Order: sequence, then structure tokens, then C-alpha cells
Amino acid sequence: MPSAGPTATEIVQNEAPASAPTLTGYMVVDIDGHVISVLSRRPKSSLFSMFKTGKKPPDVRLGVGDSISVTIWEASAGGLFSTASVDKTTPGSRTATLPVQEIAQDGTIQIPYAGRLKVAGLRPAQVEALIVKDLQGKAIEPQAVVTLAKTRSSTVTITGEVTNGMLAPVSVVGDRVLDVIATAGGIKAPAYETFVSLTRGETTATIAFNAILADARENVYVRPGDVLTVIKQPQRFTVFGGTGRNELVPFDAAGITLEEALARAGGLQDLRADANGVFLLRFEPAAIAAQLEPSRKNQIATPVVPIVYRLALRDANSYFLARSFQMRDKDIIYVANAPMTEVQKALSVIGSVTAPVVSGAAVYSIAK
Repeated sequence: MPSAGPTATEIVQNEAPASAPTLTGYMVVDIDGHVISVLSRRPKSSLFSMFKTGKKPPDVRLGVGDSISVTIWEASAGGLFSTASVDKTTPGSRTATLPVQEIAQDGTIQIPYAGRLKVAGLRPAQVEALIVKDLQGKAIEPQAVVTLAKTRSSTVTITGEVTNGMLAPVSVVGDRVLDVIATAGGIKAPAYETFVSLTRGETTATIAFNAILADARENVYVRPGDVLTVIKQPQRFTVFGGTGRNELVPFDAAGITLEEALARAGGLQDLRADANGVFLLRFEPAAIAAQLEPSRKNQIATPVVPIVYRLALRDANSYFLARSFQMRDKDIIYVANAPMTEVQKALSVIGSVTAPVVSGAAVYSIAK
């Protein structure tokens, strides 16, 4: 008989045999408390756990390419950086502000009467102390103030689905992920479709934007050289079989449960669906598959394993399990037809064949 898919019995019968040396097909796993427990312990991507150093503000220092401003004070007029009084009513200048200069490739800047000073890798306060030390005995009790006019060495690259991709400077007080995104004009896509990827060196972690909003710990401090990529990635699952709708269904990045997914698909059709034949298909990491079915651990030889989760909705407890089962992007829900549906199809076909014969016989009998 024509059918939209396999029956529940066929799905179970076609499971990879437990006697085979290696797993060559899918595993059928009944959703129960053990399965919910295993899946709840599945490692989740986390900026907080991945970037331990992101819990504190970075120690921002001067670097090559930064532009700094230097102002020097002297205790009295008439020194190297001050001018003497012209008359009794006009006091002389006691300060000198040097032109803004960029830290050279060798990490130095030029200070008159002190020469070239190595400042790359130092904090502004340390540069001030260095200038004062080198001017001692040359200027009159010198004092210096160093300010960062523009930074190029302490920046974060932000790109992707933001209003303005840019090199965002990292402030000395520290900037967090959301601070940098705000500096770039905010996200362009809806929050529930947006993910944030943070790359630091060779380490990358990606997390839902809503997860950062929901957990302040995930809003970690960024560090110079980090790359933030904002990604629009709609989450969807597919529904086939005896449900109200067969289609691709979007859901929020924050996630939904199997219970909510079935509701969005229009629920099960009374005259068609097999309430004991609700299946969810997905690939699971080998480590998760081994925990789901410990007896088949030695069969698993691939990094990912196709799993067919089965839910029997004739049992009221299954509804509570469905509420605890989290959907993931690209999951497939399939609801098999009830066995009686196939019988009805067969009877319908038989009826369509025999009806003309019966009708013809009736006409012949009347005519006779």
C-alpha cells in the first residue's frame, strides 16, 4: 500500500543488529528517565567555561601602533619645558604638551632631552615614571602625564551580523562581549536566531545570543586580539508523517522541548497517527550513544551515531518525558501511521475495485 513512510514495526525491525561486530545502521532508543538524564549532561558550548581568563578584565598595555599624548610639567618657570616670566604680570608657562606620536615598530617614542624610550608593553603610569626618571637632573622637578589617544594594539575584531563591523578598542577598565557588540551598533538579526562566536588564539566557542542575555557569566571579558563573529543561524526541525503539518518548523535559539515541537506541528492526527510510533531522528556523538546503550558500546566505531528515539504517547508518563526532552537544530520528527490506517487503505482499494462490479451486477439484475 502507498505510504508516507515506514510503520513503527518496520522502523524497529530495521534497527542495526546487536549481534554485529560494528554498528552499521541506526539505534532505536526508548525515551525514558535514563535518556533524559544522559542528554541533560551533554556538554554545552560555554564562553564562561571555555575562556577561563575571560572572568577578569584584561591588563591592557601600550603596544606598537598606539598613539599617545605626553604632557610634561616643571616646578618653576625657566626650565626645559617652561618659559620664564616676561614681566611681573605675565607668568611663564610651566608645561609642554608634546605632539601626539605613534609608538614605532621597535616599541619606542621620542621624548626631548630623554631620547627614545621603550614603552611597548608598559602601562601609561609606568611610562610616566620612566619619563620622569630620564628627565631628572635635566628638567626642574619634572612630572609627566601620558594618555592613550588611539589604540591599535588593544583591539577586538567584530564582524558578521552587526550594524558596523569594526576594530573595537579595549578599554583599560575592560569590555565584555555585549559591550563590544553594542559598540558595533548591535545585532541585525532577531536575537532568537543569533549566535555569537568568540575566537581567541586557536580556541573558538559559539553560543546563542539569548544564552548570554540569560546568564551574566557568559558575558565574559574580551581580550586584545579576540575575534567576535555574530552569526544568523535559524534553528529548525522537520516533521513528517501523521501530524497536522508536514513541514520545516522554526524555533528559537534558546530551544524548545519535544512536547512543544509536536504542538507546533499540529499534534497527532486522530484518524491516522500511531500514538506509540512517535520517533525523533538525530545524530549523537559516540560518547552520548555509548551512555544511552552501554551494551552496544563496543559496536560504536564512528564519531557520530544515528539515533532513533521512540516515544509512546499512549502512556501518560511520556508527556512528562516529552516536556523534558530538548529539541536540537535539524532534528527530524516522524509519526508513523497506525496499523488500522493501512487496513483502511487496503479496504478502500478493494472497495474501489469491487464497487463497479457490484454496481454492474445490480444493473444487470434490474434489466433482466
